[in-house]
Amino acid sequence: MLNKIIKISFSVVGGITGFTLTNTILSLSNTQTSLMIQITMIILSCIFCSIVFYLAGDKTIELVSIVFDKTEEIIQSLSLYELAVSSIGSIIGLIIANLIVIPIKNIDIVGLPLALFANIFFACIFFAIGLVVGKRNDAIIGSPKFGKSTISSSSCKKFLDTCTIIDGRILDIVRTGCIDGNLIVPDFVLEELRLIADSSDSLKRAKGKRGLDILNTLLKEFGDIVCIQEFDGIDGNQVDDKLLKIAKKTNSTVITIDMNLNKVACVHGVKVLNINDLSNAVKPVALPGDEMKIQVVKDGKEPGQGLGYLEDGTMIVVENGKNYIGQSISVTVTSNLQTSAGRMIFAKPN
Repeated sequence: MLNKIIKISFSVVGGITGFTLTNTILSLSNTQTSLMIQITMIILSCIFCSIVFYLAGDKTIELVSIVFDKTEEIIQSLSLYELAVSSIGSIIGLIIANLIVIPIKNIDIVGLPLALFANIFFACIFFAIGLVVGKRNDAIIGSPKFGKSTISSSSCKKFLDTCTIIDGRILDIVRTGCIDGNLIVPDFVLEELRLIADSSDSLKRAKGKRGLDILNTLLKEFGDIVCIQEFDGIDGNQVDDKLLKIAKKTNSTVITIDMNLNKVACVHGVKVLNINDLSNAVKPVALPGDEMKIQVVKDGKEPGQGLGYLEDGTMIVVENGKNYIGQSISVTVTSNLQTSAGRMIFAKPN
């Protein structure tokens, strides 16, 4: 909605520009034209400029958004001391520029542009000098950065897709505290969840309701980092297409379990956290029935037990392994025990 208002405003400005330009040209022209031709030329000029400005609205909005994002990143990377010194440098540059342009600003035609250029040039030069001086001294002072504790920067944003919310493992992952930054659920993802929950198919309806319940739990328990955000003017008919466009535009990460979305995101250069890949990365190194060769190094707590270790330090408890202390034997895994303290594997000799 906001994008449409901005584009309409651009169109109005274009119409006014077309009217002003045409009216100025006609007043400066020495040729005699009828009133009807003048009105026609003004109307056509207004329509043409309105269309051009309307079409240029999207690119202008995108450019302004990029400029604001980059400016925000630069400011957040500066410390209070660096920003203060740079600002003082800009003020000094503007004072010097205004002193220099006093003799030339009254020159016809070129005076004003030269004065404007001199102000911008000296402000930028002295801002850069102030920044260099500020960074050099800040290494000693060590004042805090603007964006150090801000979790809403684009680099910390992570978008959730529909299947990830329905899957539910994201709730357990967030509870561990290993997800940093904001978790954002776009409004069109929430709408898709609602449509699935209202489906006539009982299986889809159950999945949709599960997804809404998990989302409600996320919002209640982690409302400070999980939020629902509206996005207007995003082209695309599919939810996945919109999600990738937003993530690419904001340089954010998409959390998903959809392998196809994962592949498309990689093609478009969008960062992806696949929960299935994460699950595979933390799965047990040994499953029941697997065979391995270990060295029994000492006896265990229980009678007859022997203990061995994997290269990563994981303890292996071997039933009736006491007689094999000091030997390398082949064992078969019987079970795994995974706790917050670590992992333990139980096995028996072959």
